[in-house]
Amino acid sequence: MRMTSRYDKSEVSFLDRRSGVLFHLSSLPGPFGTGGLGRNAERFADFLKDSGFSVWQVLPITPTDGSSYYSPYSGRSAFAGNRMFISPEKLAEDGLLDPGILDGYRRLGQETSADFRYADQIIKELIRIARQRFEADIERYRALAVDYKDFVKRESFWLPDHALFSLLKSEFDNLPWNEWPEAFALKDRDTIENYIRVKNNKDEIDLVFFEQFVFDRQWKAFRSFCNGKGISLMGDVPMFVAYDSADVWANRELFDLDPEGSPNKVAGVPPDYFSATGQRWENPLYNWEIMQKNGFAWWIARTKKALENFDLVRIDHFRGFSACWAVPAEEDTAENGEWKDTPGRELLNAIHGMIREEGLRASALIAEDLGIITDDVRELMDEFGLPGMKVLLFAFDGECGLNPYAPHNHRPDSVVYTGTHDNNTVCGWWANDSDEHARSLVSDYTGREINDLNVSEVFVNMALSSTSGIAILPMQDILSLGAPARMNIPGVAAGNWVWRMTSDQFESLSVADSGIMARCKRLNRIYGR
Repeated sequence: MRMTSRYDKSEVSFLDRRSGVLFHLSSLPGPFGTGGLGRNAERFADFLKDSGFSVWQVLPITPTDGSSYYSPYSGRSAFAGNRMFISPEKLAEDGLLDPGILDGYRRLGQETSADFRYADQIIKELIRIARQRFEADIERYRALAVDYKDFVKRESFWLPDHALFSLLKSEFDNLPWNEWPEAFALKDRDTIENYIRVKNNKDEIDLVFFEQFVFDRQWKAFRSFCNGKGISLMGDVPMFVAYDSADVWANRELFDLDPEGSPNKVAGVPPDYFSATGQRWENPLYNWEIMQKNGFAWWIARTKKALENFDLVRIDHFRGFSACWAVPAEEDTAENGEWKDTPGRELLNAIHGMIREEGLRASALIAEDLGIITDDVRELMDEFGLPGMKVLLFAFDGECGLNPYAPHNHRPDSVVYTGTHDNNTVCGWWANDSDEHARSLVSDYTGREINDLNVSEVFVNMALSSTSGIAILPMQDILSLGAPARMNIPGVAAGNWVWRMTSDQFESLSVADSGIMARCKRLNRIYGR
């Protein structure tokens, strides 16, 4: 049976075989501390098209900071964009910056890790300069001013709270909002308005407005560029949000907090493949009773924003739509949690209704269904036509005859990965994480001798040959990189998310008649993608 997601207004079926690459914007090379929405992003889209790929998956694009080690899964807002991805060159092209000013901000050389602190600092400085020019000559930027006014009005659901939260975070030395003076933590409007008037810092709020306008403008141009190349953008929406975020601070009634504003319980997962003690996240649970009473308004707005930004949306930890692992806030690990039911069916019905009413050109929602998945989760996925995930690095744990991650057990309505952002690279897994049994099983399964030099190639071939409708390859596996290129180690706070492709590696992608591009193009053609 030909299956199309209930949310897919473009009528793209998962039986229409496609392939793509998992590669976060921060991992692009560039001179401004981290990758972003500049020319290299466009060049990467060119590489995808020329290599036969049609999907580009990124991690969450929401704002991050050092308090969460710049984790994209601990964003300060579920709606805002990460200013670090704003392209200074694009600002110059729009006439908002003098091109020459950028020379003082560029870093040249082979940087193999992102410097988020530097990127955040300089982009904020450049946005301030750009806004000053914009404000000083409104007549010159009349068309831009109209777009800016429309943006502020359109995003009024979240933008003022995000800007105010950003200002107060800065004013109070970046402390979590529950450590601010009580009136500010409790969002007393009179206190806050008087504070802003006395401090005369409303300009900082307006700067955040302008920053988000610029991000939105550049993101839409980037998406349009990719779509023009036949590339669909896949985004990631975490099930939960960070406690220290504008979302929780501005909407405390929507979250399970005590009278002082601290979480009663936090989300996580029980002990599993990734951690013997489970994962205890800092994310508060939702107050589903209140959310249901207001028609899931916050979730509806969040999903609408995601579907405006992306062609495909992966819901991280979809398991939480059926039940979530609730850990008492005072616990140090996730071992002593319990499953707590959530109204996922009602929520998904509300989301479906929004998509129908808005007439959004939305592609499929994809459920991240890794870990402990019970029958009720599967039933929910089937009811709403949500494809799941198949991860090849999980296929060789024990025997693979009935292992759902083994290629012969894949379904067309699924997305296959060699590994995800939480896995080691294939080469890293082979060298450091696999045992003799797993290595022998891979050789037996593929019918060839596997070694350090060919293991990534073999897994890439397995993914592309799978019956899964979409195959996604982490860029590190395409490049056959080892463990140092791993993006994230679950349960380890520091040292993640920083891997970047070098300029030399990036330039090697554009060689059309040999190397990586030719190999990917050939494999995509052979396997009908």
